Formats: sequence, structure tokens, C-alpha cells
Amino acid sequence: MQINQTKNEGLKRAYQLTIPAADIEQRINAEVAKVAPQVKMPGFRPGKVPANLVRKMHGDQIHAQIVNETVRESIDKLMKDEKLRPAMQPAISFDESYEEGKDARLDVELEVLPEVEAPDTDGLKLERLTVPVTDEQVDEAMQNIASQQKSYKDAPKTKKAGEGDQIIIDFTGSIDGEEFEGGKAEGAPLVIGSGQFIPGFEEQLTGVKTGEEKTITVNFPDDYPAENLKGKEARFAIKVQQVKVEQETTLDDEFAKSLGLEGIDKLRELLRGQLEQETNGLTRTQMKRQLLDNLASGHDFAVPQGMVDAEFEQIWNQLQQEAARDENPEQAMKDVEAEKDDYRSIAERRVRLGLLLSEIGQKNGVEVSGQEMNMLIQQAAQQYRAEDRQRFMQLIQSEPMAAAQLRAPLYEDKVVDFLFDKAEITEREVTREELEAAIEAEDQSGETKPAAKKPAAKKKSAAKKDAADEDSAEDGKAATKAAEKNPASDTEDGKPFAKKKAPVKKAATSKSADDSSGDDKSGDSDTAAKKPAAKKASAKKAAPKK
Repeated sequence: MQINQTKNEGLKRAYQLTIPAADIEQRINAEVAKVAPQVKMPGFRPGKVPANLVRKMHGDQIHAQIVNETVRESIDKLMKDEKLRPAMQPAISFDESYEEGKDARLDVELEVLPEVEAPDTDGLKLERLTVPVTDEQVDEAMQNIASQQKSYKDAPKTKKAGEGDQIIIDFTGSIDGEEFEGGKAEGAPLVIGSGQFIPGFEEQLTGVKTGEEKTITVNFPDDYPAENLKGKEARFAIKVQQVKVEQETTLDDEFAKSLGLEGIDKLRELLRGQLEQETNGLTRTQMKRQLLDNLASGHDFAVPQGMVDAEFEQIWNQLQQEAARDENPEQAMKDVEAEKDDYRSIAERRVRLGLLLSEIGQKNGVEVSGQEMNMLIQQAAQQYRAEDRQRFMQLIQSEPMAAAQLRAPLYEDKVVDFLFDKAEITEREVTREELEAAIEAEDQSGETKPAAKKPAAKKKSAAKKDAADEDSAEDGKAATKAAEKNPASDTEDGKPFAKKKAPVKKAATSKSADDSSGDDKSGDSDTAAKKPAAKKASAKKAAPKK
């Protein structure tokens, strides 16, 4: 094989490879000789079919196979002979005018990884900001849970239902005098003012009493999921079984047991642990920021633009998605567009820091074990539907780039932990607000994080300025959030008219972290909460989702 270098500019390389026709022919003849004994043809004994007939029958297939194998081997030889470390998959183009019996030519373009000298990690100094969890915070978290576990008691028969009261109703709906599917229920709970049912339904039940019967008229919204009900006027005959009023939740052992715990002390212990885990995550993010700023300030080498492009595309896609969810999506996107160059700089910084951390890890023998990799694969596979998991596993096994992408966040964290162990760390106790302010502050390079600016869409992604500031959950590398169900199909028992799902019941610490701590900036997407179990009984049956 002849290798001719056609480009050597910075990190970009290009080569033209020529594979002699004689080499291809020799390999084809060897393959024909290999398969000939297995070929069956009328008039010939098994294994006695002449090579020229085998080639006539299977020549095109064998030729294509040999060319493909030769190309792959030629690329591998190029990388080895030229000592190339490709940053991403090389771009390969095959001479379209190639014909059998001629030399094969292919062009290879790639970017190589820069030669990075691993920085000296001795003498590294970091400050750890710690936040003690107070009894008041635990109490607040408990109150947040209690507020989500509302219970109701029967009100006197003379009580008129008002805002926040619960009514238990039987109803039958009809359109043009005909009952429609899903428009009937018995013992359905409804909280006045909750917005659980379609507009106009709850408002007309304000003031009803236990035992009262009433007929109301409502219009289904034009964008209602059920096609047969969109924009239709409907009448509902309603009987009020009971008016109930909210009763105060007592934070005691019985309350804790209703959440599936042994007692109130166990609930406090659980909440304290979750809050500590959350603040520890913030502390780790703050230390990571310091570490990465230290690394970034001392290194400024060229990085492969293909890697920067890929990193920027990931950031940009996320920004666009978040801007689309903003209250004012057009303005949010304009604000993001105005700082497009800043985000590209962020992408370049992340790539540079990633290369530095990789070099440090290799120099110091940091590795992801086979067992750790298997656990990563198993965890990632669980995010797919059962029928897709096998294909995912096959992808990871067959595509080194896919496996490397899955491995990268864990490897990066292991390098960071290695550097934490080597660093001289001093501790300072601060409030949570001071810790969050430190995370959002300017880094040592003098770059102001776009996260500090106004649009909500930017805050989440731009905070990922550093190559490893946040764990992979927000990047979608590890997984991934379950897709939201289609509201049009997400009904229960065929009853389509209710707007929201009935309140959940079991929530052992589910809401505590979210309510007491604000946004989780640690990057750990699931540090606090176990998801509450849905309410059972008739509430779910009678209050279908939108």
C-alpha cells in the first residue's frame, strides 16, 4: 500500500492511499480457494467445483468483501504507521471510478488529538465550602411533604363547598341528550379550585351542599384530546355525595407510617440524609469548578474543531429545547442567539479540559474497570424499552465510540476524585446561598458564566461551562428522562374529561428536596426523591387524566 500525505495543517491531516490491484487480486484468489470446498454445483462432487466457476458464481460478492476488508485494514495500518491518534472518526472517500482489476484509491481526512503535556498535580490547593443541615431545614422539608399529603374529613351537611374543599360526586354527562363514553362516574373526588376538570366544571359546583343535585353545562375545549368531544357543549347531571374539608396533617408516627416508614424519627433521618447528600453534591460542584478553572487558566492549546463542533451542537440543541419551553420562547431564543459565540467558547473550553483530564488520568493510571463498565451499560440499558435494550447492548459492544461516550463521564469523575485526593483542601462553613453564589461566580479565567444572565433557558446549560462541571444526567448522556405521555391517549377507564391526575398518596420523602432546596445544581439528577406511588381506590378511577 502506498501512503501519500496531502494535508498537514495544525491538527488536520489528509492522506491518499493506493492499494495495488495485484494485492486485491491475490486476496480474492485466496478467498476463492477458501470457499471453493464448501460450494455445491450440479455435476460436480462436493469440494471439486473448479475455482473459475466459483469465481463466476460468487465473484462480485467476494470482490466486495475483499475490498471492504482491505480498506479497513489499510486505515488501521495508516493509523499505526503514521502514529495517528484520531480525535473523531476519520472521513473516508473511495474512488468512485474504481473497477475490478485496477488499483484502489481512497482519501482519508481526520483531525488528530493534540500532544498534551499532563500538568503537574503537586501543590494543588482547593477550598471546600460546606453547608451544615439544620433542624429548621429538616422541619421545612417535613412540612413540604405534609402539604402534599392532604387529607379531608366530612363537613356538616349545611357546609357549602368553597375553594380548597373536596366534594365526592356522582355524575353523568350527555351531548345532545345522548350519554357519551367516559362521561359517567360514581364517588369521584374533586377539589374545588384544583383545575382538575375542564374549565367551567368546578366553578359551577362552588357552593353545593351534601346531598344536593345539580345540572351544569360546560364546553369541551377546542384542543381537547378526544376528537368526539372537541368544542362540544355537554350537560352533566351531578349528585353531591359529600362535602369534605381539609384537615391539618399531624407530623407524628402515624403520618410517617402512612408513607411506609417506621416512624417520625426515621422520616427525619431520611430527610436529613437527603439534604446532606444534596448539599454535598453542591460542594463537589463548587470544588470541581475551582479545579477546572485552575487547569483552564494554565493551558491554552489547539483543540480539534470536530470535537468542538460536536460539543457545541450538544449545548446548542439543549439551549433550543429549553428556550422553546420558556414563557416567551421567541425572546429566549433571541437572547441565546446573541451569545452564540460565547457558547462556542464554552464548548472549546470543555473539550480542552476534557483532554487535560484524560491526559492526567492516563499518566496516573486512572481506569474504569470492566465491572464498572458493565454496571454503566446495565444502567443505561434500563432507560430503553425492553425491545430496544438488546440493540443498545449490541451498539455498545460493536461501536467503540459509543462505548467511549458512555464511559467518559465516569472516567472524568474518577480523574477529578484522584485530583481531590492529591490536593491540599481547606474547609469553610457557609450558607447554602453563599455556596450557590460561589458556583455561579466568575471563574479564575475571568469569563463570566452566561448562566448568570437573564433567560431561564440559558441558566441550566450555560452553567455547564466547564468540561465536567455537571454530571451526565443534564447532558442526556446517561439517560434520560422518560418521554412524556401523549395526553390524547393517556386516559383511564375511558373517561376523558378530567384535566389532571388525582393527587398522589404515597411519597416517602418525595417532595422534600425539591421544595426545600431549589434547583439541584450538583448535576446529580436523582439525589433526593423517590417517586410517589399513585393513589389507589376510586379516586384514580373516577378522576381520569387529560
